[in-house]
Amino acid sequence: MGWTVRDIPDLKGRTAVVTGANSGLGYVTARELARRGARVVLACRSQDRGQTALERLFDEVPEARAELRLLDLADLASVRAFAVEWGARRLDLLINNAGLMAVPYARTADGFEMQFGVNHLGHFALTGLLLDRLLASPGARVVTVSSLLHLLANLDMHDLNSQRKYGRWVAYGRSKTANLLFTHELARRLRGRHVVAAAVHPGYAESGLHTRGARLAGSRFQERVARAGTRLFAAPPEAGATPSLYAATAPGVAPDSFTGPSVLGARTPRGGPGGSWRAPWTRNDAAATRLWHASEELTGVRWQV
Repeated sequence: MGWTVRDIPDLKGRTAVVTGANSGLGYVTARELARRGARVVLACRSQDRGQTALERLFDEVPEARAELRLLDLADLASVRAFAVEWGARRLDLLINNAGLMAVPYARTADGFEMQFGVNHLGHFALTGLLLDRLLASPGARVVTVSSLLHLLANLDMHDLNSQRKYGRWVAYGRSKTANLLFTHELARRLRGRHVVAAAVHPGYAESGLHTRGARLAGSRFQERVARAGTRLFAAPPEAGATPSLYAATAPGVAPDSFTGPSVLGARTPRGGPGGSWRAPWTRNDAAATRLWHASEELTGVRWQV
């Protein structure tokens, strides 16, 4: 029997931020961290959906120490406000979970292609703005949720915002490649420090991501297909969240590791999470450094590591 959520250690005294914690994998991640005693902040874009999730969490874990804070990763002003409001509070675990998948072309408040802006740039800025709090907490971790669908596309460093040509699945793959390159470079920069940067993927797990793209594209047929596929083949969110929980809490998690579920999409997975294969381009030092510098220029967030 492999690692399970029952192996999460006592987290009393530790504080976690989980982005996109109002539903799906993010909600399960926040709930299980709270169940083990962590103080959990649900960082959500919607006040209403976030409040509903918070109330549900208290129903399921009455002893939880949890709160809601608004965070819109598609708006760097919101990201900066979140960090300012955080102030000097302790931060041990940052779970960069929120994301969009295969949505029609749109731009963030700052003019970035939406998937690249939310999935990568928003989390890049958030992590950088909270880095001093992570560095102040021994054993802190940054866990970024990528996807096996990073295999769909490498980055085009000359067209990060898909201005020349946009394909929603290619853009998604690029944003997930960016997550892995970000983790690779962050782990390199944190070498010798006590903060571990790791990446995960959930496999094929139940999530609103699968239907949202089709719905926003106005295709009821694609939405029905996505809904049926999720119902028939996807693992429950509890299974999909396990790699995030493992990377955030298990002993010996290696910097720049890429953890996935034991069986992709298994509704009753056997064995615990483990190392997952990733495309060679996600370990390219030069590409990771170029993306890092480009991200600093685009967001205005310049790191001190």
